[in-house]
Amino acid sequence: QVQLVESGGGLVQAGGSLRLSCAASGRTFDNWDMGWFRQAPGEEREFVAGIRWTVGITYYTDSVKGRFTISRDNAKNTVALQMNNLKPEDTAIYYCAAETTPPVKVSPYDYDYWGQGTQVTVSA
Repeated sequence: QVQLVESGGGLVQAGGSLRLSCAASGRTFDNWDMGWFRQAPGEEREFVAGIRWTVGITYYTDSVKGRFTISRDNAKNTVALQMNNLKPEDTAIYYCAAETTPPVKVSPYDYDYWGQGTQVTVSA
């Protein structure tokens, strides 16, 4: 059974950094796509970044390009989201997700597995 567990959220001032981590277990993830999504109160869940596990190709939503970096560690079965120059509008619950068919999808409905989420709060 696939399990995804996020960690690393917290409270940070605008301009600061946080590193989120997603520990994946239950199978090997070759040829899977991993994504980070976020959901603010009253908003829909939105795509933030994605990565093809095997080849490491990455994708970002425009609002985080140049500030966020997604990466994976094959040996540890983890996916990380390094977030720099954080802004108050980045405040949300961040979720790790996995899906099995390429290419990387931006709709949350295309993802089969989800973590429980981790809160990120950026103060002005």
